[in-house]
Amino acid sequence: MSMNRKQAPLRVVLTDINPHVVEAWRAAFADNPEIEIHQGSILDKRVDAWVTPTNSRGRMDGGVDAVIKQHLGAGIQLRVQRAIRDQCAGRLPVGSAICVPSGATNPRYLVSTPTMETSEQNVSETLNVALACAAGFQAIHRQNNDAPGSIASVALVGMGAETGNVPARVCANLMWTGYTLFNDYSFDDYDDLRSTIIAQLDDIENTPDDQRVRIARPVRPGSGR
Repeated sequence: MSMNRKQAPLRVVLTDINPHVVEAWRAAFADNPEIEIHQGSILDKRVDAWVTPTNSRGRMDGGVDAVIKQHLGAGIQLRVQRAIRDQCAGRLPVGSAICVPSGATNPRYLVSTPTMETSEQNVSETLNVALACAAGFQAIHRQNNDAPGSIASVALVGMGAETGNVPARVCANLMWTGYTLFNDYSFDDYDDLRSTIIAQLDDIENTPDDQRVRIARPVRPGSGR
């Protein structure tokens, strides 16, 4: 893990058609006035990238994925699955993400990050939302490192709150964890990201639903801290 590289501030938009998710976001992100929160479709947000919760095979056949595929055309699923094949041997683990050109001007990029292994899996008792959200931001880190300034704004929906059956408040708090992790750190790879989150959130089921959990930077051997 390394400290966040200095880049231009990323404009982050949270938008969902579910009013309960929007209300939960407003509570979880109350101390983050830089975050834009709206009730409405992600299709209406003019940003450089959309982050879509998907499944490990990149099959865009349900939830927000299906809405985005209908909007951008079937070619977007082919690009997502080709990237998963080339970068991850055909399976994108939860806690990782890929960023592909959308083929459109709005957005120019689509970031796919799985909240579940298969379509319509219940992930309400998992850390998948935090893993997926953090991985989505990590993919933006990588894209901007490869092509500085290519993603200056991004829109996200309530991850896992629809097909994943994650309660709105839990969804919002886990997404806050993923966002604050993005602000504080960047990771060498997705394995490092996953191990850091799982190690620190493993006991989260004993944490009150309304408590937000911020990931702390692990002390590495020999760091003297």
